[in-house]
Amino acid sequence: MTELKTLSGWRILVPRGGPWGDRVAASLRNYGAQPVIAPLINFAPTDEAESLRVALDRLAAGEFAWITATSATVVDVLAHHNVVIPPHTKVAAVGETTAAAFTAAGYTVDITPVAENSTYGLLNEWHEVRESPSLKILTLRSNTAVPVLTKGLLALGHDVTQVVAFRTVGVPVAERVRQDVSSGRINALLITSGSVAEQVRLQFPELPEGTLLACVGPQTKKDAEAQGLRIDVVADERTTESLVNAVASVADTDSEY
Repeated sequence: MTELKTLSGWRILVPRGGPWGDRVAASLRNYGAQPVIAPLINFAPTDEAESLRVALDRLAAGEFAWITATSATVVDVLAHHNVVIPPHTKVAAVGETTAAAFTAAGYTVDITPVAENSTYGLLNEWHEVRESPSLKILTLRSNTAVPVLTKGLLALGHDVTQVVAFRTVGVPVAERVRQDVSSGRINALLITSGSVAEQVRLQFPELPEGTLLACVGPQTKKDAEAQGLRIDVVADERTTESLVNAVASVADTDSEY
């Protein structure tokens, strides 16, 4: 078992803020690390702002049986609009960080694909939508996401409301953070999505060899490697705790030599 304070002296970049970032930062501090919260991505509105407002009003009123999300940013959008998912509305999440962000915000994730963490995987494993009559489902996605989930749900006969809820945009880090990464004063970076991986490649093009890159799950690892990043460790489970444990385990192994 990895002992607390294993990461004493480590400075670790946390690439998302909000409840997820706060939760990861707290876990890192428990291991003795110094978290550096430096969001690499954020969201911006789309031209569907009015449609989003109407859909979120309907969500808050309890009209939907399910809400789906393929990005952790959906949690940020809900918080930005001061909308809380009603207790009886179930959550279907795709992506390791997406599920973790909903959990960190206090929601229960009712289904996330296990065999293949993708929209196709969700459709294959989501037995309720295959077996139940028409359900009212809200799908919120980014402007770049392909509406595979929406099309699949419509094909199954469900009443789907789809909204392009946000645009994902990169956030330039402070010069101090950039210098700390390039000089090796940041010991590890957490990679939580393909969008974060893209920003790591763009903002830190010359990462020191000794900088540990940790991914939240296997799909994120594939996305990061597609960006040309070298991934050192992957969390065993799709949770924030597992991600922090993965980094701590590497540090614990290194300390044995």
